[in-house]
Parts: sequence; structure tokens; C-alpha cells
Amino acid sequence: MELTGGMRPVIKQRMQIQNSSKMYKSMTDCAKYVYRNEGLSAFYVSYPTTLSMTVPFTALQFLAYESISTAMNPTKSYDPVTHCLAGAVAGGFAAALTTPMDVIKTMLQTRGSATDAELRTVNGFAAGCRLLYRREGVRGFFKGVKPRVVTTMPSTAICWSAYEASKCVNPLPRPRVRLLVTCMNTATNILQGVLYSPKR
Repeated sequence: MELTGGMRPVIKQRMQIQNSSKMYKSMTDCAKYVYRNEGLSAFYVSYPTTLSMTVPFTALQFLAYESISTAMNPTKSYDPVTHCLAGAVAGGFAAALTTPMDVIKTMLQTRGSATDAELRTVNGFAAGCRLLYRREGVRGFFKGVKPRVVTTMPSTAICWSAYEASKCVNPLPRPRVRLLVTCMNTATNILQGVLYSPKR
């Protein structure tokens, strides 16, 4: 799923940048343009960075959620308010800490449409980090941290609330729980894309 999803974020990011509507008529047109001008590798140049962000984001979110929800509700009984608040805070916490990787990921996904010659030559996470640090210092790694946190919090609040509600209403066997979590993560990504779409 992550492998086949490598193309979607690149297309999404390209279509969200300023004046993209003048460059691409549709998602298909955008994909053709990227492939024609940058090759197949352009769709996956940020793949290692995406993985390196997704794994710690998920781990941090689960850790924070368990800690916060246990502190707020030691009995672990079903409490919609606790699940919603704990989910929101956990998502915001994880989003803030993984912002540096998200910044580099976005840099790699949009480099092909950049007018900056040096930026267009960035070919990986390490190269992106070096360029960003040289130009903007440590602060550059946290660009967009506020909107990232704000857009992540409602999606993770909904995600965890739905998860806990489903467990309360109808306890699921382990395979179905995994499927539910996967579906919720997909819904979270879609919601984040809808909430945080920079103006063209």
C-alpha cells in the first residue's frame, strides 16, 4: 500500500503548489508531466523519507495516546471525551516532532517544479537536510509546524474516537482490528489533505 501510494503524494503536492492550475489540467495530466520530464524515479524520490516519517509518527502517536488516555481515564472505560481529547493531543504531539521529515519530504516531492536550480538537484533526504540547514538553519526544519499540528489534531481525534467506539459497540477479532486501523489511517490522510491544501 505504501509502495503504490508513492505516486499519490507527489501528484497531490504538485497540484497544491501556487499556479499549478496553469500547469496541470488534471491528476492524469500532472502524472504524465512528471513522468515525461523527470522519469519514474520522481514519484519515489521521497519514499524513504516518507517511511522514516510514518514509522516514528505512528509510534509516537500510539505512545502518547496510551499515556494520555490512561492518565485521563485510569479505568479505561469508554469515554468519548477522553478518547477525542487524547487522540487530538497525541496526533498534534507526533505531528510536531516529525515536522522536520515532513518538510524534507515536501521538498523532494515538489523539487521538479522548482525554479531554483540547486533545489532541483536535491536527490535524497541527506541532501535535502544539508541544503535546508545551510539556507535556513534549524528553524527551517520546522516550517509549517503550526498548520501541520492544527490539521492533524482533528483527524487523529476522529480516528481514535471511531476506533474506541467500534471496540465498545462490537469487539472485533484481531485481523478486523488491523483492517479498521488501516482504514482509519487512510481516512486521516484524506482529511489532512482536505484541511491543509495551500492556495494556488
